[in-house]
Amino acid sequence: MTEQITRNARAVVTGAGSGIGRAFALELAARGGRVVCADIDETSAGATVERIREKGGLALAVPCDVSELAQVEALADRAAEWFGEEPDLVINNAGVGAGGKRVGEIPMADWHWVMGVNMWGVIHGCHVFAPRLRALPRAGIINVCSTASFAAAPGMGPYNASKAAVLALSETLAAESAGSGLHVTALCPTVVKTNIFTSGRIDASVTPLMNRWVSLTGVSAKGVARTTLKALDRNRLYVLPQVDARLIWRTKRYLPALYARGTGLLSRFTLVS
Repeated sequence: MTEQITRNARAVVTGAGSGIGRAFALELAARGGRVVCADIDETSAGATVERIREKGGLALAVPCDVSELAQVEALADRAAEWFGEEPDLVINNAGVGAGGKRVGEIPMADWHWVMGVNMWGVIHGCHVFAPRLRALPRAGIINVCSTASFAAAPGMGPYNASKAAVLALSETLAAESAGSGLHVTALCPTVVKTNIFTSGRIDASVTPLMNRWVSLTGVSAKGVARTTLKALDRNRLYVLPQVDARLIWRTKRYLPALYARGTGLLSRFTLVS
């Protein structure tokens, strides 16, 4: 019988104020869980908590900048205090976006910002929570990666690099946790209907294209959350919830030269000097 880690969980979700993070928080609460909703924007986290409470669930909003190790450590301590014991499910979801320019044209400030949240935020989350979770008979970690972690799409250097690091970290953590009660899942979607393109540092020249892409092909965050939680319960490492994500994965793996030529051609149409 499959362990239902996601039922009645003591969950910590970063970036829970919107998008996929909020969807995870709401779904976990609907499954009987108690949820610590962490976000750099405490107001947004509070709004997620209110939605959970309106439906009779239990949730707590905690402000947290995941790029700061001390704040993630404080988040872990606050969660354990509120639960009365250690959390048994952590979702490292907080992320930001930047893109629209070639490597060498992207401001270094954008590189540091993206890597600080997307990469170091997940490193901090795994560093702080993994030892606590390993001490439990069963527990789970979900790291929100992206198809960008292996797609290497042009004009997305910082985002690609940060998400590739998160995927590698997830694979390492899964290998280290093999045979234990700790399940590790890496979520690698393509386009999800969230605010990452409007709240990130996306070059104005490609913003209309990105928004159009989201409106035409984006899937709901709710559906992605449900699919991923089901995968965690089944101890699946990789979650590629859309057909295009799986197509990119297979093409990159089995036809790498063709894939590289295709992305090179794409860059000629999407990036303007």
